[in-house]
Amino acid sequence: MATVKSTTFKACGLELHALEAGEGQPVLFVHGWPTNAQLWRHVLAEVGETRRAIAIDLPGFGQSAKPLDAAYDFKFYDQVFDESLAALGVDRLGLCVHDAGGALGLHWAVQHPDRISELCLLNTVASAKASWAVVAFILLARTPLLCRLTTTQWGIASGMRYGVQNRNRLTPEVIELYTAPFRDPNARAVFIRAVRALSKQRGGMKRVEAGLTGFAETPLRLIYGAHDRILPGVARTMRFVQKILPHAELTELTKLGHFLQEDSPEEVAALVAEFFARRQPEVAVED
Repeated sequence: MATVKSTTFKACGLELHALEAGEGQPVLFVHGWPTNAQLWRHVLAEVGETRRAIAIDLPGFGQSAKPLDAAYDFKFYDQVFDESLAALGVDRLGLCVHDAGGALGLHWAVQHPDRISELCLLNTVASAKASWAVVAFILLARTPLLCRLTTTQWGIASGMRYGVQNRNRLTPEVIELYTAPFRDPNARAVFIRAVRALSKQRGGMKRVEAGLTGFAETPLRLIYGAHDRILPGVARTMRFVQKILPHAELTELTKLGHFLQEDSPEEVAALVAEFFARRQPEVAVED
């Protein structure tokens, strides 16, 4: 397996952190809430055998800067992706997303379909119609006492355990990867701010849904854990995407939950790596 290394770079005037492995044509991995780039560490090591695999800590999460005055809306994250990719020297790329990272990554991608060489979706959202679970989470984020509890060390750890089937995989060391950033009060405030900001922008998901047709010729892989208690409508979401893009290759992992990268790291990493190893996108050579 490829060695996973930590790196920092500047984007949007912020110092951001990323994990990176391998060389070759790049693949960007986007985490959701309340995780960070560490969610992809096993996947990066496998994909890095054939590609340059990059997972960034989105602003407000992991080891990246956590400004309290940022908007944390779709426009903000679009700029983050633009400037991060420029700073990392990435033009055309494969894209792999999870959870809320799907909404954010896809919103950027539908505006730049010519830059996406392959697309992989794991337990995410892709429709403008919010499920009852998403609505419930948004309501929770608007309730001061509940949202404060959710962003405590206990709340983050409980959420991670709730999101997997194989809880024995979540050792204290693994839980620490996700709870440690939330010792920073700014991280707790940003998490709530980000949820509230995106929940007010349904137009962003409408743009995602309308833009999916732009990937009609793009290799597309759908992989999901069927026992998803955080996004229980994930099977419907994946069928929705496959209906729009019938060429999508779908894999249902019947024994896994929402955080499938932690539920069965080897299995998920192998599936994702096999997809991105199938073809090396051609690089334009200037005369």
